[in-house]
Amino acid sequence: MKIRIAAVGRLRPGAEADLIADYQTRFNRTGRALGLGPLDIREVEAKKGGMAAEAELLAKAASGAAPLIALDERGQTMTSPEFACKLAGWRDDGRAEACFLIGGADGLAPDLRARADLSLSFGKMVWPHMLVRVMLAEQLYRAAAILAGTPYHRD
Repeated sequence: MKIRIAAVGRLRPGAEADLIADYQTRFNRTGRALGLGPLDIREVEAKKGGMAAEAELLAKAASGAAPLIALDERGQTMTSPEFACKLAGWRDDGRAEACFLIGGADGLAPDLRARADLSLSFGKMVWPHMLVRVMLAEQLYRAAAILAGTPYHRD
């Protein structure tokens, strides 16, 4: 199952980009044998139109049949093993792709959030959207490591 992150904004070279690239490589290596990956990152940028324009671009970046997972502070919190099980469940149900949506500074448009199959939160705090990309990339790798039975995740 392919994994896509569709995110608003362009990531500049630096620490966040380096971390994402590292976790993307780790996920692709670990996930391959599990039927997960590759991890694809699509960046979108709306110069005008606000959240509505961003939502349109994010929706276009997602595959039509893929489950949409909105990253949102109002979403459901999960443990890392629960997240791994969710990914495995979609994979085992024959889903070809899952798409994670990360909004810009104002978040995701309400209509796009409403269309999501799952709204996922990394806690009640609001995180900068560039750090959310890093955290999501790490959690995707952690999920693959859990499913592979590696010692990366310790209970």
